[in-house]
Amino acid sequence: MNIFESINDTSNKASDIGERYIDTSFEYLKLKVFQQLTFTISMMGKALVIGAVLFIGLIFLAISAAIAIGDALGQIALGYLIIGGFFLIMSFAIYKMRRRFDAKIIAKFQTIFFKS
Repeated sequence: MNIFESINDTSNKASDIGERYIDTSFEYLKLKVFQQLTFTISMMGKALVIGAVLFIGLIFLAISAAIAIGDALGQIALGYLIIGGFFLIMSFAIYKMRRRFDAKIIAKFQTIFFKS
């Protein structure tokens, strides 16, 4: 009977160790998800704030450039037309390079999210 009790005791210890391992792994996974989630939300928040300020600055620069070009050409409307065309050309160029932007973003986040 002593052998059976020893086997039972050993299997109970192994079961306890396995349960602790699963609980610890689950806790680690929860912490890792929390870390990645907070990192992503923080990055998105910073990008939103910085992007909003840059956008406002770009609007003021575009208006002042359009007025300056319009004054130089003698027609303010022509200055606005040139600046609008410039933004259309830039938008088209960025649209054509969108896959490169995606690849760079994925490569950057790959190292952040999948490092051990």
